[in-house]
Amino acid sequence: MSTRPYLTLIAAVSADGFISTGKGVPWNLPRDKEHFRRTTRGQWLLIGRRTYEEMLGWFQDHHPLVLTRDKPFMPHLGAVVSSVEEAACVAGKGGARELFVCGGGGAYAAAMPLANRLIITHVDTILGGGVPFSAILPELWQVVSRQAFPADVENKHGMTFANYERRA
Repeated sequence: MSTRPYLTLIAAVSADGFISTGKGVPWNLPRDKEHFRRTTRGQWLLIGRRTYEEMLGWFQDHHPLVLTRDKPFMPHLGAVVSSVEEAACVAGKGGARELFVCGGGGAYAAAMPLANRLIITHVDTILGGGVPFSAILPELWQVVSRQAFPADVENKHGMTFANYERRA
């Protein structure tokens, strides 16, 4: 018998609340990439179809589940699911203790009401529009850790890694 895995959203979000301008990741931040890879290594991932296609090559020891309404779509690696609930069920049956939602906007919006934890890289830049990340409401979410990094030679923008837990 499987249990529902802990549901975690992991995202990089601009200061004005966007994850993208509409096509791919809008910044190149090696520190954030390493943080993502370290956090998700060996884990089950839920990813929207377009984001999955943009991230091909990132999945080495992951278990990707692709959220799509396109039934004939066959990912190179992983399986297709049609809902967050189905993804949690598949991951749970596969032995996952945690399922990481990695984007895009539709996957985040669908998963936010069910999420237990948020791992957010707050990027010190303004995108001015694009694909929004769901609002992190203080009445629902509590910051449990925060680590800030200034911009440097490799990372054009400063960033803060923040972990949030859903309030009881």
